[in-house]
Amino acid sequence: MDMDPTSGPTSGPISGPIPASDVIPAPEPVPASDVIPASDVIPAPDLIPAPVRAGGEGRRGFLFGPSTTITAAPGTENTERWLRTTLGAAFGLPLAPGGEHAADTVRLAIDPALEPEGYRLSTGAGTGVEITGGSPAGVFWGAQTLRQLLGPEAFRRAPVSPGTQRAIPFADIEDAPRFPWRGMMLDVARHFLPKDDVLRYLDLLAAHKLNVFHFHLTDDQGWRIEIKRFPRLTEVGSWRSRTKHGHRASELWDETPHGGYYTQDDIREIVAYAAERHIRVVPEIDIPGHSQAAIAAYPELGNADVVDTTALSVWDTWGINANVLTPTDNTLRFFEGVLEEVLDLFPAATSPFIHIGGDECRKEQWKDSAVAQARIAEFGLANEDELQSWIIRHFDTWLTARGRRLIGWDEILEGGLPAGAAVSSWRGYGGGIAAAEAGHDVVMCPEQHVYLDHRQDGGPDEPMPIGFVRTLEDVYRFEPVPAGLSEEAARHILGTQANVWTEVMQNRARVDYQVFPRLAAFAEVAWSPLPVSAERDFAAFERRMTTHYARLDALGVDYRPPAGPLPRQQRPGVLGRPIDGVPPNV
Repeated sequence: MDMDPTSGPTSGPISGPIPASDVIPAPEPVPASDVIPASDVIPAPDLIPAPVRAGGEGRRGFLFGPSTTITAAPGTENTERWLRTTLGAAFGLPLAPGGEHAADTVRLAIDPALEPEGYRLSTGAGTGVEITGGSPAGVFWGAQTLRQLLGPEAFRRAPVSPGTQRAIPFADIEDAPRFPWRGMMLDVARHFLPKDDVLRYLDLLAAHKLNVFHFHLTDDQGWRIEIKRFPRLTEVGSWRSRTKHGHRASELWDETPHGGYYTQDDIREIVAYAAERHIRVVPEIDIPGHSQAAIAAYPELGNADVVDTTALSVWDTWGINANVLTPTDNTLRFFEGVLEEVLDLFPAATSPFIHIGGDECRKEQWKDSAVAQARIAEFGLANEDELQSWIIRHFDTWLTARGRRLIGWDEILEGGLPAGAAVSSWRGYGGGIAAAEAGHDVVMCPEQHVYLDHRQDGGPDEPMPIGFVRTLEDVYRFEPVPAGLSEEAARHILGTQANVWTEVMQNRARVDYQVFPRLAAFAEVAWSPLPVSAERDFAAFERRMTTHYARLDALGVDYRPPAGPLPRQQRPGVLGRPIDGVPPNV
């Protein structure tokens, strides 16, 4: 992804079906010696996400085996290293550098004439494999396609049958993404995921050509990032004494203390790991709501003239909390200090955007607070909404001066939005439409369509069912660019992301269940130039998923099976909050 933090998307959205004239035709008949023996043929690649153009199946393409080498042009070294460590481990092969015989070589190169994340991949008898990208990122996405062409065994960590040759059918693929922002938000504040689980999810994003990791690090229920100048944020704010089990109306509690945080070196490792996979990281530090964990650690951050903030602890249940930050200079300086360390941990090259939340900030305490009301009077603000806007504008100015861009949830539109700020449109399309029409960049992530904590089926065995039913097909038919948006506004749609809130996901297995297989459908929506929603060939996608499930199995993903949850995936007796009917299109 080549997003300049001071500009909009690098390319506009593509819509509509792929023209027949753009589809590469099947090759002419070839001699029998070039036909792959039936026993050697890898099944049809069933690529996900689907490439823009592909052709040439049925001829002998390339034998991947012990003699295979890798030749890497300047700028492709990261992909060379990834191929060697990933495919080398999966097949037990050295994949040595260089090689005199083109027929045995995977060649990596960059051609700036291609789109930045675009690539060409070709295989052929006697020519090896050629992957050419418009940038290092394009080469890497081409390598991900090569991995899929090699079959599910390419997704294992050790060889099942070491030394065996794999015959890749002849392929001629040209591909490029529809959107420059193709993301997933992972909430680690409600339930902490250890560092290794985060690194694993970066690998899963990369395998699906997703290139943004929105890292939700703070909330009422936990503070997950070490800030050295404010050690109590993790000493106090990263642990809660117990946890509500299921929806907040549930009577069940897990009395085990829950918590954890990432050290600054953990964060540096996560960011570096993401960068090697051409994934940008968007850290989120919630301001001014969703802040009880911070207030529990430093009570002066709360509205102490309204409530006894010294009595607050890290919140142990779910919902929208009334305890929000007090709008004082001390609070501003405190979070400037937090963000100074955040900017050091998340360099601009990897993290041009910093997310400051801004959602679900209840205003009752500000209405009752003499301090907050004095602030409103001091700056001539009309109301508490404008007070929140004043806070957002402060941090927008602060981040802009340091070469970053502020992004927040669509509530930051209330009371006015700074000119350079971008919006994550979560409550529906409406906020994103208003922001885009006003000239702001937008990431479309409406909860009615791409909140993966929402249940996947209406059956009684769905574990802790939350929200609307959003099936695999529902996600596949999601359209990030709403109908009727002006051409100028459509250029402000940076892309889309799926959001994963973990209130009822206590561990990696539960996250896997909610995220997959729907993330595969979302990835195709974000990458591929699909027809309009109603005309998408879901049956063909479902057939390709048959192959993709084998890849997920090899990766150890605990996805929801098409036939429904396995017995161990069910959570009988744990209350959810299902919502019936079709979600509103708002």
